[in-house]
Amino acid sequence: MEPRLVIVNDLMQHGYCYYRTEAPGENFDPFFKPELTPKEMLELGVFGGKYMTDCLEEFPAEWFENARLCHESHRSELNYFLVNASKPLWYWRAKGWIYEEDPRGWFQWYCRYWMGRRCPDDDRQIRRWKAMSRHASQIRAHCEPGDLGCRRRQRQALLHWAYDSRKI
Repeated sequence: MEPRLVIVNDLMQHGYCYYRTEAPGENFDPFFKPELTPKEMLELGVFGGKYMTDCLEEFPAEWFENARLCHESHRSELNYFLVNASKPLWYWRAKGWIYEEDPRGWFQWYCRYWMGRRCPDDDRQIRRWKAMSRHASQIRAHCEPGDLGCRRRQRQALLHWAYDSRKI
């Protein structure tokens, strides 16, 4: 694929540039196997709808056609499991989990990775994604198969990391 330059101008980044060097949704690290696409996540309901509402120019329009979003505030009722499973951005910053080029965090990294960007932070983000699988193990250990009301906060957190706990 011919590298494609992307210039980002949204509420959190002005003039940030990166290249997409892979075709969207292809050539992922062999250890990175997300169960949901960014589009699916946005349609199901993640981050209380308060995520990427100002990023419509950077990502495909179809991602936002049926997305459950709220520009004004975080609303738990927009999440698939109707609970808040998010920490505020200041918490993530304080923990040192935010990569400078992705000031919104893991999901922003994932969206850009999905679209074909590759960057020095990929290995760390993929390790963080893999670490979330422990929550799926907890659901399997403590919930009846298909009981979506069991451990809703953990299920929503998994959804935020592209794991589809509806299948557990």
